[in-house]
Amino acid sequence: MTARILTVDDDQQIRTVVKSILEVEGWLVEEANTGEEAVKVFSQKIPDVVLIDAVLPDMDGFDLCRTIRQNSDVPIMIVTARADIQDVVAGLESGADDYLTKPFAPKELSARIRALLRRARQASSSHAKIILGNLEIIPGEGKVLLNNQEVPVTKTEFQLLCELGQDRGAVLSREALLDKVWGLGYFGDMRLVDVHVRRLRIKIEDDPSNPKHLVTVRGLGYRLQ
Repeated sequence: MTARILTVDDDQQIRTVVKSILEVEGWLVEEANTGEEAVKVFSQKIPDVVLIDAVLPDMDGFDLCRTIRQNSDVPIMIVTARADIQDVVAGLESGADDYLTKPFAPKELSARIRALLRRARQASSSHAKIILGNLEIIPGEGKVLLNNQEVPVTKTEFQLLCELGQDRGAVLSREALLDKVWGLGYFGDMRLVDVHVRRLRIKIEDDPSNPKHLVTVRGLGYRLQ
């Protein structure tokens, strides 16, 4: 089934370039030049991936990401000309799955989107339940339960939990998680892993500052227990 991509950017020239890149891959492309228009298009077209420019004329791109996250776990990529670490982290903390810095190469954009689409498919694939005390991960249903209450997670957060939970107690390095979950190769950034772990801890830990399930193994990586 052909993927539908929504690109949100107030620069017509950039949208035209992005559309050309994506259509070469065989994807359908929807466009919006403001946050308000993006919300309308999103509700009407239901895209498989959303690309959001960090700076929009009517709202911050991060705010648009948060708005979409209120009702959807669709993969979101923030596209920004600002490479400062604070801006990158702000984008990821707003609920984005990935970020891309302008200017970017066509093959990098395509690779990132393919990774997002692959992750979305993997999140719905069936595996055995993973039960860790009061935490339950149900791969076949794409659900996470804490104390029998469903926890809202994005597809990327869910895939990260599944990878860590497949071998309970095993330590996975940031590099391994980046490869298993994002599959980005040299396009990757370790901050993707760290920010998603921090977001997950807020959702699944009673005390995120003292995690019991998703723990750091100093110098090695992360473990789910």
